[in-house]
Amino acid sequence: MKNNLENFASKVTKWIGSIWSIIIHTLIFILFFILIYLGFNPERVMLILTTLVSLEAIYLALFIQMTVNKHSEHIADIAEDVDEIQEDIDDIQEDIEELNEDEDENETVNLKN
Repeated sequence: MKNNLENFASKVTKWIGSIWSIIIHTLIFILFFILIYLGFNPERVMLILTTLVSLEAIYLALFIQMTVNKHSEHIADIAEDVDEIQEDIDDIQEDIEELNEDEDENETVNLKN
């Protein structure tokens, strides 16, 4: 159930950031102003529009926070991976240094013979 909700929220978040979202929102705003032009009560139309915009802003803030949380988790995972890679690099560097020391010792022994 949680994964379904997270998938739905991710799809909504992705859609909200799309060009289609901008087009549809623009059309809805135009529709509200057309309603005023057609003679509907301007106070009621603006009350409904303001309420819808306020509710949408609340949900947008929630979606933004959800996205920030998800990105923070990914950054933490990447940081762990970088730490592991750095440890591997340090181990490889130590191995290379040991090989160089062994090579130097072999050269010294070969020169004495």
